[in-house]
Amino acid sequence: MPRIALATCAEFPDLYTDDDPLRAALLARGAVPVPAVWDDASVDWAAFDLVVVRSTWDYVERREAFVAWARSVPRLANSARVVEWNTDKTYLRDLTVPVVPTTWVTSGTLATVVADRGWTDVVVKPAISAGARNTLRCNAADLAGGEALLRAILAEGTAMVQPYLPAVEGYGERSLLFAEGAFTHAVRRNPALSLDGETRYDARLVDATDAELSLAQWVLAEVGEPLLYARVDLVPDENGAPMLMELEVTEPQLFLRFSTPAAEALADAAVARAGSAGSSTTTGS
Repeated sequence: MPRIALATCAEFPDLYTDDDPLRAALLARGAVPVPAVWDDASVDWAAFDLVVVRSTWDYVERREAFVAWARSVPRLANSARVVEWNTDKTYLRDLTVPVVPTTWVTSGTLATVVADRGWTDVVVKPAISAGARNTLRCNAADLAGGEALLRAILAEGTAMVQPYLPAVEGYGERSLLFAEGAFTHAVRRNPALSLDGETRYDARLVDATDAELSLAQWVLAEVGEPLLYARVDLVPDENGAPMLMELEVTEPQLFLRFSTPAAEALADAAVARAGSAGSSTTTGS
């Protein structure tokens, strides 16, 4: 009976509701899912057959501590290497796939970036961020708020400036979800920077196009190791071709509430990994 920790944060000690289907699927397979707060010093992570990173959403202000925690966990999914790489959005520079145009800023002004790129509607955010935290959309005609945010970000690290793409309002940002490399489902997410309250996080099931699936699989292939779970966020360019917005392989919401088969596929994969880890431990003792 494998014990599988589902790592979360103090704000959601019993997990975020989107992970309820995963917990139910694990229980149905005879596993023991245990929500555990990642920075709770009393947790013995070595006592689990597998630790799955889930709603650890408070790591942003303490990324170094979070990465150190990931390195300390014996059987972590996804791996500590992936966690360290993926929690700094400069990982986008490592990929050869089509990515949303991005200017990486370590000094200077937003006005200079806007003038150089010819953008009129832009998004400013830190390279280390989650859930649209410290993210602002602003127009080239009024950059005061964006300049202030950029200065604040540069005092701590690297900033990203991207054009705000009209497609996110209509077609929407599409998230393609995978369990152990296999596509499970796709959702259209609401434009978070155009809405207020909880509606900004709403989504609905959609069909992924062949082009979106092809790009998502290309992205996953570039990670260099198998991933227990992955979310590939895409948006179309002006010609309708998909571009990568973000690769979420640390603590993404997986929209499991929309797909029981996806939760079951992820549970199957987690139980298989936990079993492999247990067998390896037994063999080596």
